[in-house]
Amino acid sequence: MTSKTSVSFLIALTVLAGCAPEPANHPANVVVILSDDQGYADVGVHGSKDIPTPHIDSIARNGVRFSNGYASAPQCAPSRAGLLTGRYQNRFGFEENVYATDGGLPAEEITFGDRMRAAGRVTGFIGKWHLGGQYYNHPLERGFDETFGFLGALSSYLPPVGQSSIPNLTRGRDPVVVTDYLTRAFGREATAFIDRHQNQPFFLLLAFNAPHEPVQASQEYLDRFAQIGNPTRRAYAAMVAALDDAVGEVLDKIAACGLEDRTLIFFLSDNGGPLGATWNGASNEPLQGAKGNVLEGGIRVPFLVQWKGRLPAGSVYEDPVIALDLLPTALAAAGVEARPEWKLDGVNLLPYLEGRRTTPPHDVLFWRFIFRPPPLSRRNWAIREGDWKLVNTKVRLPGKQRAWRSVSKLINLRVDPHEDHDLSDVEPERAKALAARWAAWDAELMPPGQSAGKRRSAGAEAAVPARP
Repeated sequence: MTSKTSVSFLIALTVLAGCAPEPANHPANVVVILSDDQGYADVGVHGSKDIPTPHIDSIARNGVRFSNGYASAPQCAPSRAGLLTGRYQNRFGFEENVYATDGGLPAEEITFGDRMRAAGRVTGFIGKWHLGGQYYNHPLERGFDETFGFLGALSSYLPPVGQSSIPNLTRGRDPVVVTDYLTRAFGREATAFIDRHQNQPFFLLLAFNAPHEPVQASQEYLDRFAQIGNPTRRAYAAMVAALDDAVGEVLDKIAACGLEDRTLIFFLSDNGGPLGATWNGASNEPLQGAKGNVLEGGIRVPFLVQWKGRLPAGSVYEDPVIALDLLPTALAAAGVEARPEWKLDGVNLLPYLEGRRTTPPHDVLFWRFIFRPPPLSRRNWAIREGDWKLVNTKVRLPGKQRAWRSVSKLINLRVDPHEDHDLSDVEPERAKALAARWAAWDAELMPPGQSAGKRRSAGAEAAVPARP
């Protein structure tokens, strides 16, 4: 793979040859593929030896791998809220996981689906929602024309014993019977959506729940990994393999429809893999940390993008990017310029990936994650500026459900990606400046613990604004 510097050099050569890449003269389709609790190490392009992911890897081979790609939170629901709005979810109080009975995403927030529908796309959502279960928070009310999946935090992958279907799955608002392995069903629904809409611009958010718990795999996939001795890791590997095959079906359908050069495709995980008492079999090596904290293992994720004929194939982009960038990038691909009044925190990555801009997309990135409301809150925060990261987080002790230790460090990630060495005594002024910058950002946010769900009133549905 080529580095960011090599990408710029290759683009310069094409300019000299008279074939410089020009902005596409037709807006693109957009497909966002999201995995759930997938470990940083658990893709082939990050060096996985025991879990092959050839289809996911092909996105990097045909496009760009972000070596410093981040989620905006180390937990499922707030991470999704950030991705879906292009804004730090802390700005609107989405601080932690919500469940089907909670308020979830505030009605006034405009979503990815809203924006892409306004850009003339037919919009589809497939998979795990986890953004609230009230009527106004159903995907059909948040910008999506077609939906298939479940609203809550997790789902069985197979029909429970004694039941004939996986529970709580709907098409739109209507219950559906699903007897197949759920990851396969989601892949099948995605290919059907693409097939139906191949002759019109579309946006598809395919949010797999794999490989999130419960750790359940079909025997067909378990048989592929008989060499893995740890039963949890073996089942996890089988789940990731099923995910990879489903991704392959989606990519094959896009190719078969002749849409590869007209489709921007993202793949990323919603957060790092869990470890300790909540381990699902994931590995975040060579990073330290896990889901639930803001060390690199909790927030740096597999993060890939492909747009054949537009983005340089087989390249690695090294500057930090974040899931908030997907929305403005997708809007640009759809021919829409983000407006300042939308107050997006993400940026359009296309000029950076194409070499038209050589500065980093972000001067600084922020994280704040308050797990559980006060007085039981575990305050996690971090700031990254260039290679420097100041982190203050709580880390679960191995094998312990309710035992934690505090971690507070200044890290140079260029030389210490495992975050072992605290340099705050060596660089006290830098640590002080980063803390002050984070505090200034924190002051812009809703106070911790005031979750979106708590702020909704019983009559909130009546206050839902007109969507774009």
